[in-house]
Amino acid sequence: MNLLGALITLAALLAATVALGVFLNWRQSRARRDVAHEVIEPHRLGADGLGEVATLLQFSTELCARCPGVHRTLAGIADDREGVRHLDVDLTHRPDIARHFHVLQTPTTLVLDRHGVVQTRFGGIPGREVLELELNRLTAEDAHV
Repeated sequence: MNLLGALITLAALLAATVALGVFLNWRQSRARRDVAHEVIEPHRLGADGLGEVATLLQFSTELCARCPGVHRTLAGIADDREGVRHLDVDLTHRPDIARHFHVLQTPTTLVLDRHGVVQTRFGGIPGREVLELELNRLTAEDAHV
């Protein structure tokens, strides 16, 4: 193989890797509403209750580098919105919870309605704007009920 052929192959591999990385990053932070709408019992997670309007349930681990930033974002949203609570569950020593909720990466965030029913799931770092939209959607649905 000549030098030009090797450079073309290397460029093609690099482009494919970048495209795959961009796709996975986009897919990861996307809201998923096609989830099992399970009712979460807060005591099972070590919490004393859920939010009156909604709960932002974050699954983290001790070694997760992105979890502290997501924690700050979710806590800030919960502080800014009345009736919204943020719960952060460390899965490091709770593989039973990780298995039950099919958590394959951290952070993973679940948005629960006021009854504790899972409405939305985010794998990776959810955007603040998307989380706000999800909470607005839940609030609007509650107003119509």
